[in-house]
Amino acid sequence: MAAQKINEAHEHIAKAEKCLKTSLTKWKPDFDSAASEYAKAAVCFKNAKQYEQAKDAYLKEAEYHTENKTAIEQAGMMMKEQKKMPEAIQYIEKACMMYMENGTPDTAAMALDRAGKLIEPLNLEKAVDLYQKAAGVFENEDRLRQAVELLGKASRLLVRLKRLDEAAVALQKEKNMYKEIENFPMCFKKTTAQVLVHLHRGDFVAADKCVRESYSLPGYSGSEDCVAMETLLQGYDEQDEDQVYRVCNSPLLKYMDNDYAKLAISLRVPGGGGKKKKAAASQGGAGGAPAAAKDEEEDEYEGGLC
Repeated sequence: MAAQKINEAHEHIAKAEKCLKTSLTKWKPDFDSAASEYAKAAVCFKNAKQYEQAKDAYLKEAEYHTENKTAIEQAGMMMKEQKKMPEAIQYIEKACMMYMENGTPDTAAMALDRAGKLIEPLNLEKAVDLYQKAAGVFENEDRLRQAVELLGKASRLLVRLKRLDEAAVALQKEKNMYKEIENFPMCFKKTTAQVLVHLHRGDFVAADKCVRESYSLPGYSGSEDCVAMETLLQGYDEQDEDQVYRVCNSPLLKYMDNDYAKLAISLRVPGGGGKKKKAAASQGGAGGAPAAAKDEEEDEYEGGLC
């Protein structure tokens, strides 16, 4: 079967080359017909799993049929089949630029999203770049729902990469977009994510500001999300290890997107949780020695569990 497909591919290439020849009676090459034959050859090579030859045929198709930008993207997909991801992404990005020049930005954005998914398991930094580019294209087209979904992917990856300053900026942009499209429940979730990111950055003031700004969102004040963040910030500010632990391990935070849930369960109280230590000291009584022993035990776990 594969041999038959390869033979068919070579037949199409021969026809394509014939279309490109000129003679005394044929003064102009037939580029459209040549492109069509190269496209057929590419499919045959692809079906025979001859991906390198399929890639070359797609590039030939793109060369002779300049209006067909998908051929270059298909060449990238052939690189993907060969596990040559950097080359695959290069071709797909090139195709996206041509989509933009050709006045089809939506197609460009969707191709960038596909490229991001391809490269994400191998290169998170490149995936962030591709998702942000795709989001920018959709935003320019006023397709905010599509844009904010891609921004969300980028934000989560920035957290995973521990690029928290950038994640904070990306989350604010997400939140603003959700507010613009009036998806207020998602604004609440983004506020929670912002608080976790800012506390991991060591910026309590920024975390508190995010909650205060969200009071203006319809339904936020008094909501489960709001109460949880107020409780978390109070516990963090007062170095109450138990209170922070309870919030961080509540279902509301534990069942967030995985990258944010990890921020919650790894959050530590500054100073090692003063209130818990004071409680331990008071239980030691007037003798002093049991309290000292308790303090030594606490020191082993200084910083809390969340």
